Amino acid sequence: MKRFNILSVIFVTLFAHSVSAQAVYERNAHTDAAIEAYKAELKAEAIVIADARVAQHAVDVMLDPSTPVIGNPDGDVVIVEFFDYQCSFCKAAENRLRELVKRDGKIRHVLKDFPILGETSVVAAKAALASVNQGKYTAFHQGMMDHRGQLTENRIWAIAENVGLDVIRLRADMHTPAIADQIMRNMNLARKLRLVVVPGFIVNTHVLSGLSGETETAKIDFHAEIAKVRAAN
Repeated sequence: MKRFNILSVIFVTLFAHSVSAQAVYERNAHTDAAIEAYKAELKAEAIVIADARVAQHAVDVMLDPSTPVIGNPDGDVVIVEFFDYQCSFCKAAENRLRELVKRDGKIRHVLKDFPILGETSVVAAKAALASVNQGKYTAFHQGMMDHRGQLTENRIWAIAENVGLDVIRLRADMHTPAIADQIMRNMNLARKLRLVVVPGFIVNTHVLSGLSGETETAKIDFHAEIAKVRAAN
């Protein structure tokens, strides 16, 4: 009888502990779910606010005549990219974006130099913008985006020469006030849009990346975003 009572106490204790543990687990799961829902709500709100900022500055974002464009200048969808020539994430997205623009044929790819990764980035941006004067922007831009490893000034000049640019003229043109003003406009625009990282992608007026340090460029489905724009129109 005594042994039975001891076993009963043990069973009741274990059962109570199990119920208590289950209750704690359920409370934790409920809390975790609430936290994730709140995060999702904040993210959705941030996206709405970011898109509203872009819409407010849409002309500067999409139609600045001094900003280089690759693809179809009269395209029905605009992909704006804030980038840096030393940004590995920008380069990782380059090939699939380049192929998309080429295959689609109706995309206007607007390229906003946003040189935030050092002095070499500034030199590369100025040189790229100056290459427009020689009609070699696309080749030079793609040459620098295709470069892997450390980008140096000597490498910039080598790429320029490889694509047929007059390097002496390029180095003179890149120091004109117009080039400095263009980069400053891009910087000011990025600040207005609260873009703080590269790459920053925008499709028409919808921000796809650049909202925070957690930019997930590799997960952007450009095809789906373009389809949404066209369906809305």
